[in-house]
Amino acid sequence: MSTMSPQLTTPTATPTPVVLPRTAAILWLVGTALVALAAYYFIGVDQGATSVFGHNMAIHEFVHDARHLLGFPCH
Repeated sequence: MSTMSPQLTTPTATPTPVVLPRTAAILWLVGTALVALAAYYFIGVDQGATSVFGHNMAIHEFVHDARHLLGFPCH
């Protein structure tokens, strides 16, 4: 004789989609694009000598390993 307890079934709720207003979606898209372009510049383009933010190598040295990990040449 099996002593299994009866399974209780609960009604499953239907998922509701997230509705994002068009203006909020555009703001998120523009913000994400700006952050991505800034990250691309600092990791992939900033070379120190041709830097927009002065002629020091601080940013270049800070992201140096990330440059090589992502395949950007820097020397």
